Amino acid sequence: MILILDFGSQYTQLIARRIREENVYCEIYPGNKSICSLAGLQNLKGIILSGGYDSVYSKKAPWPDRKIWELGVPILGICYGMQLIAKHMGGKVAPSRNREFGLANVSVELGCSLFAGINSKETLWMSHGDKLAKMPKGFKIIAKSDNSPYAAIENAAKNVYGVQFHPEVKHSVNGKKIIQNFIFEICDSKRDWTMKSYIVDEIKRIQEQVGKSKVLCALSGGVDSSVAAIMLHKAIGKQLVCVYVDHGLQKLGETERACKVFGKIFGKNFIMVDAKKVFLSKLKGITDPEQKRKIIGHTFIEVFDKESKKLKGLDFLLQGTIYPDIIESVSIKGSKAPIKSHHNVGGLPKKMKMKLVEPLKFLFKDEVRSLGRELKIPAEIIDRQPFPGPGLAVRTLGEITKEKLDILKKADNIVTEEIRKASLYEKIWQSFAVILPVKTVGVMGDARTYEYVIAIRAVNSEDAMTADWVKLPYELLGKISSRIINEVKGVNRVVYDISNKPPATIEWE
Repeated sequence: MILILDFGSQYTQLIARRIREENVYCEIYPGNKSICSLAGLQNLKGIILSGGYDSVYSKKAPWPDRKIWELGVPILGICYGMQLIAKHMGGKVAPSRNREFGLANVSVELGCSLFAGINSKETLWMSHGDKLAKMPKGFKIIAKSDNSPYAAIENAAKNVYGVQFHPEVKHSVNGKKIIQNFIFEICDSKRDWTMKSYIVDEIKRIQEQVGKSKVLCALSGGVDSSVAAIMLHKAIGKQLVCVYVDHGLQKLGETERACKVFGKIFGKNFIMVDAKKVFLSKLKGITDPEQKRKIIGHTFIEVFDKESKKLKGLDFLLQGTIYPDIIESVSIKGSKAPIKSHHNVGGLPKKMKMKLVEPLKFLFKDEVRSLGRELKIPAEIIDRQPFPGPGLAVRTLGEITKEKLDILKKADNIVTEEIRKASLYEKIWQSFAVILPVKTVGVMGDARTYEYVIAIRAVNSEDAMTADWVKLPYELLGKISSRIINEVKGVNRVVYDISNKPPATIEWE
């Protein structure tokens, strides 16, 4: 395992993606987390300290556990991580007279292991306002740029390296090679982490965790919960009981589809619970996005607790939590607030009666799909676009009402139908509709209207950590808009969201 300590960089998840792409396992933890609390240290091959928004000389600057320097494994510091290394080992970090953001020409020392196989002049991505002003003892310079005389440093004897640039960003030419050099040449990692090996290891872990107990599955019908359910079914068979909760926040016709598909797979162990009224009543009057997510999380658990009492003997709850859910829901001590909580992370009650089983919690979305294909799950499930755990609640801005949900479901269905007709569904990461909490004036049949606005969102992404808005053809946008306004009563205006992630998120709430 490669351990990544996150100090708040927007690129931390990219470090993990680059390592996973090499079939090497890695995990991300808050930068100041106690090393003693981490699992898997016996398999630790190296540590990467991420970038961050803070300054190491600030009184509130986050620092790693001092014990990381005693583990005897190679350490690579990136940007803020390099500055942490320098300051810890006696160097000096100061504000840079000229901040460096964007591409920079960097001269590298080819004799060092970190830069083996790359050019003496490289174009690499910089993003920093501080720089190393004094070298720590025992280190030497292995790269420099016009603005950064210490663009990279190394202490080969201690196996500690620091780079001021970001090799994980795609803009860094040969950045991938630099990461490969660290994990393979310096850390001596092996390409032994695949979906086949993951299945073998995870099934063993599940069987050890669960034993002969029964597991209750929160099956939504989406990619994550479906893959998690099939994974558990493969591991423990009939010990798994799948409960599909009809909370009224699904897509149009989703409940009927789920009953048809999963009823065949799980038979009598598939149970459908009608909880639409319960969820709507709990969400009545709530407009704050975080409150919505937490209410949905709590209500899910309440429903499952109630269901478990009927079924008896259910000691575990299966959830399709994936890695981005966890990453976006936690933050290091003293850092900025997390991006947003997730219903299956921040919304769980402290006194939940069942223990959690989360077979996907260290996988990114594309890895979940790969796992699903390895498990022979039908393409109609695996190739579905991602759908948020809280469902249409995060696409219904403002108070959630049955009227707004009905409008959104019909509009969203039209978006999906037209995207499919244009043969773009499989080429787009996510495409959906959002209902806004405002009404606008319009005119229909010579009469004044005052109705809701629907926003269309379509983005492309590799792993949901970053996303670009899709430039849908004008003709397609026009057709979608025309159909929604003509076919969905209560809507008189359609707009298109052209925001990337960051700065926006994929979902509106």
